[in-house]
Amino acid sequence: MVAREVHSLHTEKPEKTGSPGKATPPPPVVAVVSLKLLFLWPYRDRPDRHHAINACLAPLYSVEGMHVITVDGIGNNKAGLHPIQSPVLISVAHVPELNHIRVEDCSLEIGAAVKLSQLMDVLTKLRDERPVYETSSCRALIEQIKWFAGTQIRNVASIGGHICTASPISDLNPLWMAAGAKFHIIDCKGNVRICLAKNFFQSNGKVDLSSEILLSVSLPLNRPFEFVKEFKQSDRRDDDYAIVNAGMRVCLEEKHRGWVVSDALIVYGGVAPFSFAASKTSHFLVGKNWSKELLHGALKILEEEIVLRKFRKSLTFSFFFKFFLWVCRQMDGQPSFIEKVPASHISAVDSSIRPSISSIQDFEIRKRGTSVGSPEAHLSSRLQVSGEAEYTDDGPMPPNTLHAALLLSEKPHARILSIDDSGAKSSPGFAGIFLAKDIPGDNKIGAVVADEEVFATEFVTCVGQVIGIVVADTRGNAKLSATKVQVAYEVLPAVLSIEEAIQANSYHPNAERRLNKGDVEQCFQSGQCDHIIEGEVRVGGQEHFYLEPQITLIWTVDSGNEVQMISSTQTKRIGGGFGGKESRSAFIAAAAGVSSYLLDRPVKLILDRDIDMITGQRHSFLGKYKVGLTNDGKVLAFDLRIYNNGGNSLDMSLTVLEGAMLRANNAYDIPNMRVYGNVCFTNFPSNTAFRGFGAPQVMLMVENWIERIGMQVNKIPEEIREMNFVSKGSILHYGQKIEDFNLGRIWNELKSSSDFTNAQNEVENFNCHNRWKKRALTDSLQGGALVQVYTDGTVLVTHGGVEMGQGLNTKFAQISASSFNIPLSAVFISETSTDKVPNASATAASVSSDLYGSAVLDAREQIKARMEPIASKNNFSSFAELHHDNNTNQPHALSLIYCQLASACYLERIDLSAHGFYVTPDIGFDWESGKGNPFKYYTSGAAFAEVEIDTLTGDFHTRRADVLVDVGFSLNPAIDVGQIEGGFVQGLGSHWKS
Repeated sequence: MVAREVHSLHTEKPEKTGSPGKATPPPPVVAVVSLKLLFLWPYRDRPDRHHAINACLAPLYSVEGMHVITVDGIGNNKAGLHPIQSPVLISVAHVPELNHIRVEDCSLEIGAAVKLSQLMDVLTKLRDERPVYETSSCRALIEQIKWFAGTQIRNVASIGGHICTASPISDLNPLWMAAGAKFHIIDCKGNVRICLAKNFFQSNGKVDLSSEILLSVSLPLNRPFEFVKEFKQSDRRDDDYAIVNAGMRVCLEEKHRGWVVSDALIVYGGVAPFSFAASKTSHFLVGKNWSKELLHGALKILEEEIVLRKFRKSLTFSFFFKFFLWVCRQMDGQPSFIEKVPASHISAVDSSIRPSISSIQDFEIRKRGTSVGSPEAHLSSRLQVSGEAEYTDDGPMPPNTLHAALLLSEKPHARILSIDDSGAKSSPGFAGIFLAKDIPGDNKIGAVVADEEVFATEFVTCVGQVIGIVVADTRGNAKLSATKVQVAYEVLPAVLSIEEAIQANSYHPNAERRLNKGDVEQCFQSGQCDHIIEGEVRVGGQEHFYLEPQITLIWTVDSGNEVQMISSTQTKRIGGGFGGKESRSAFIAAAAGVSSYLLDRPVKLILDRDIDMITGQRHSFLGKYKVGLTNDGKVLAFDLRIYNNGGNSLDMSLTVLEGAMLRANNAYDIPNMRVYGNVCFTNFPSNTAFRGFGAPQVMLMVENWIERIGMQVNKIPEEIREMNFVSKGSILHYGQKIEDFNLGRIWNELKSSSDFTNAQNEVENFNCHNRWKKRALTDSLQGGALVQVYTDGTVLVTHGGVEMGQGLNTKFAQISASSFNIPLSAVFISETSTDKVPNASATAASVSSDLYGSAVLDAREQIKARMEPIASKNNFSSFAELHHDNNTNQPHALSLIYCQLASACYLERIDLSAHGFYVTPDIGFDWESGKGNPFKYYTSGAAFAEVEIDTLTGDFHTRRADVLVDVGFSLNPAIDVGQIEGGFVQGLGSHWKS
């Protein structure tokens, strides 16, 4: 909407100065002031997303005697709207004075509302058209914007919005400051003042604006021998917050047969509550020759000026060192400039050029029957990529459904003194609040041990522990009501790390485990070991971040005598899992179930993404090891003590610990081995299952000392690995004998496919010629199913597994198709439901294809046995012929004969439904003795990766990776190779973060 004059505003004057006043219900308001266009437009048909930009509001102050109901400075994107703010959107996208870009003789003038993508285009054009020395600042901004957010954000985000947010980790503000930019600021009367960028930022979120707006930015073009450079280090290169960033500028002039600093400004982000100008260091540089002496002196000043923790502080030094080298490189060839950059140092300042990604998948196809072994597409793939796949939140809700929000603890360890719910009860749409006293049954739950309260009673033991649940007519009202509940606490001491737990002897009850093989102490003391190495490895956790968060919909039937539930495990498919929904979905469902049962109304509870983090993560581990070895690198003894962070309830933590202990040898045959493990009780949300179940953490520990052994005996780690591999006939540290194992074959194929010898030579050559960048090579129950055959020949399968994207439904459809010798299109998979298949084992540890696939085969055998007599009457020589058409002999469609057989069985009152069941045979383990056969079989895999790392900043990228896995005869090689790739990438992220 564009207006050219000021319309009448139906408002009242404020009751007193500074008061927001009361506005009579106005029509949509349009106000046009000195900036030509500003509009407010109420959107009452849909929820709005509000972004408070002070620059948008200030012009309205010029409307004298009238009151603006959207109040400056109290509503923003982080805190949300103040209650007196009306739901309006204010746009400055078409205000000409805020959207201009002009190239002047000595500067670039940029309107505050200019989008970052527009700025990028202009800077790129300027860089290509102007002399190189004039565009040093432009090039620095281009490089920084390249890694700023994503394309969609850059297309709508303005430079003024970014500047005025005044984030201490802003990527661009340090550059505006370093480049000497000037900010033009205007008030409601049209008065303009200029503020240097280095003086504009006052603290986190606070800038030098008082009833004013940022009008434009003036970026000076650079002088000869003036250099501006950007720096940023984050956890990942693309679209991530900076850990530390920087903008640096220096101007050199030739004096006395040398090059002297005439002006400089060094600015850092991520080191203070605002973008920080290192003024002492900058002043130190001025007047000094650009030399190694200047470098050493500046680093000393910088160390005193910036007080930080080790890693951030090291980044400030590294950035300045890189800047020094980069300036030296720019000055190379200038008369009298004697500081040369050695060839081995050039990689420290060269921008990393990462090649485009390409990949190859190689797998064997061995079909069995009509479908098994075929690389079929995931049955839901088309629905998922088109957005049509339905997840738990997409299903219809029963009439009169209420919405719930959790009341969560704000303290890691405290006594609950009182709960005041009066504010919640007066909230709009409020329907009820339920606490521990309201639970009609047992308040204790738990996956293994019932040690967790549904609602906290007297004590809370972590931030995010559920104290109660609030129910209202809408999700928004439920969340609002929950925020109005006031809980008073008495804060108690908290245990917040594995180390603190060990020191305080804080462990979960009965969680201590031991495994032994041989005599570790005797081996250490006998002199057999030429070397003994000891160390510690800490492995961090990893957050669950699946597509759909935890969700539950519960309703009662027959006045509460029956309760039905749809949750993150009881549905057609769940939006990702990886273990996070294996057990932690239970307390979500229990909380919602209490309110639904007591109100006799349907209740839906879905967690926001940040709240979903209370459902636990991958366990962090601490491992302490001692390894004895020969001069050749043969490992003779291994002693390991591991501790995992269980959090405030046991949940799956003991199983994860046991899984880690059973895999503590990784792939190595060690004659003497001792493993001790315990689960730490800490005041964190209970950690839970996560893909790998303790194996990735302990394997990382083992590979740590494998690398150390290589350095100790002067051999490459690959040689150490090879001489210590397990093989057929090896007895593991828990007593199980290796029967079939293809690790040797996998290893040799990996070395061949990765061209390991040449890769190793290339890496050694690169490292010899590069001081600051390095490359390295590394290699590193029961189930049930319900099968039903219909008279039209189609088959419906319901199984106890959970489809979370891993292709379980697709594989079971293939098994059914091949076992009945019918087309895949004739098989349908129903949603997982406990009223069809009760008491299912968890979909975890890569056993579900075995368990439920075998259960499907068991059900098929039962149905086949019932159909055989009827088939014999129709002169079929075997059941396998049922699917063939007599004329075409093609299995691509259900034949009339097969359909007639199914109908004939129905008429003969033959039961065409069977419940299949399968128990993995010959497995069992006794933790008292530490011996047994916990696994039916073993599989193996190996990976080769080449990684490049910047030793100054920790910046890295994986140049290539080869992964080989023995999966036996694959049910679906296309799905399996996708799972292997996904697991590799997920593990890569986990261990780089650790």
